[in-house]
Amino acid sequence: MALHMLGKDPNSENGQSPTVYYDDVTGNYILQGWKVLDADRLAQMSIPEHETVIEFPARMMQFFPEVSGGSGHVV
Repeated sequence: MALHMLGKDPNSENGQSPTVYYDDVTGNYILQGWKVLDADRLAQMSIPEHETVIEFPARMMQFFPEVSGGSGHVV
């Protein structure tokens, strides 16, 4: 499996996070973001034990090729 970093949040302090990756084996995106710990927000979702919830800013949608109109994935 090879993960390709598509982009980091340009407004993130020290460029650490959030980050969008593309998995070229599964064709899925992997998102690194802030843990959602707010009980009120989590209570509004049905989250199975094998899943987790993260949050990332809308400004990062630019890194998804489907949004940016890109034909390929950034390495």
